[in-house]
Amino acid sequence: MKRSGILKLIAWKNSSTRKPLIIRGARQVGKTWLMKEFGSSQYQQTVYVNLEKNKRLHSLFNDDFSINRIIVALQAESGLTINAENTLIIFDEIQAVPEAITALKYFCEEAPEYHIITAGSLLGVAVHTHTSFPVGKVEFMDLYPLSFLEFLDANGESTLVEILHGADWKLITAFKAKFIEFLRYYYFVGGMPEPVLAFLKDSNFAEVRKIQYQLLEAYEHDFSKHAPIEIVPRLRMVWNSIPAQLAKESSKFVYGLLKKGSRAKDFEMAISWLEDCGQVHKVLRVNKPYLPLKAYEDISAFKLFLVDIGLLSAMGAIDAKTILEGNLIFTEFKGALTEQYVLQQLSGSDNFTINYWSAERSTAEVDFVIQYQGLVIPIEVKAEENLQSKSLKVYREKYDPKFSIRVSMADYREQDWMTNLPLYAVSELEALLRDI
Repeated sequence: MKRSGILKLIAWKNSSTRKPLIIRGARQVGKTWLMKEFGSSQYQQTVYVNLEKNKRLHSLFNDDFSINRIIVALQAESGLTINAENTLIIFDEIQAVPEAITALKYFCEEAPEYHIITAGSLLGVAVHTHTSFPVGKVEFMDLYPLSFLEFLDANGESTLVEILHGADWKLITAFKAKFIEFLRYYYFVGGMPEPVLAFLKDSNFAEVRKIQYQLLEAYEHDFSKHAPIEIVPRLRMVWNSIPAQLAKESSKFVYGLLKKGSRAKDFEMAISWLEDCGQVHKVLRVNKPYLPLKAYEDISAFKLFLVDIGLLSAMGAIDAKTILEGNLIFTEFKGALTEQYVLQQLSGSDNFTINYWSAERSTAEVDFVIQYQGLVIPIEVKAEENLQSKSLKVYREKYDPKFSIRVSMADYREQDWMTNLPLYAVSELEALLRDI
């Protein structure tokens, strides 16, 4: 399958200011595959080291961080002669050796000619406090599950991707049924590579769900294995509450759903741990949609989304028939899946700052508010073709935004003050905004 992250890696390779790169992302989002694929397609040779499995090289980073000594050891380990220009060096699971993270500083300062990529699933929580992190000496790239566009491409539907990019809305609408068919598949399968590969093999939904449950089990195993023991029960409580949190009329995270009388300070560490692992997205409320959004964030109010829509549907135990064919009693959780889907597509852009807005003294809430190139754009999310936009109207009357977006199953439509963007075309939002 193709990953758009390859293009970012090529840009990194060709940059005159290239620094060692750290790829962040949750377990099983495809970091290892992406690094190896990049190496095989863009370099003459790749030296790959998994620091979690290769204990022999741990001592390499315990001494003086001599670049020459590290290179000699890597050559001996791989049996390859490392040429800086045509060799990609990969340190996978780098969090297993925090000193290896420190060594990246010396590659940056003393040997910037080497092409170094690293990754670690638990990087955010495994960097020990006594380890010197190379601030300013590394670059970061976040990798997420496959987007809807990548999912289409993986299914052999690259023509549909081209049609979306073409922004010919009459042509796009002509293929609406096909877009919706694959969107529903995506709601069930999600974008984690292993379930996607299982779906591509024979469209076996039971096998897809089995793999998703295995991934969820592996995530929970990480709680016990890697998290401080005192927060493990709270981690599980937060994690298991997310489907119910998102299914509420307001998807704002409510501590009372975890345990009666729960307070924010009791669960702050647990939520931070999940964030650091890349297993959740935390979207903060803004009390005013002004620039910059971060200056108006209310850190006490937020929504918590999972890393992947397929995992959310698995946690909700939603069967394939319900998602593919619909069900009258599926309404509320369908809204949760749709909001998760939109957040997941928005997160793939490096150019969006993502928040949400709610009124102080009413129930009005706009699902997302994004900052993009000097604009603040409200986005209302609808799971079907219901086009009532009460909260968006409240927002408009109060703040008079230059541009407003509603995403729904309805066709593309421009109104005086709002544009309706089909859910299956959320990927085209950035291109739409560029043309304002």
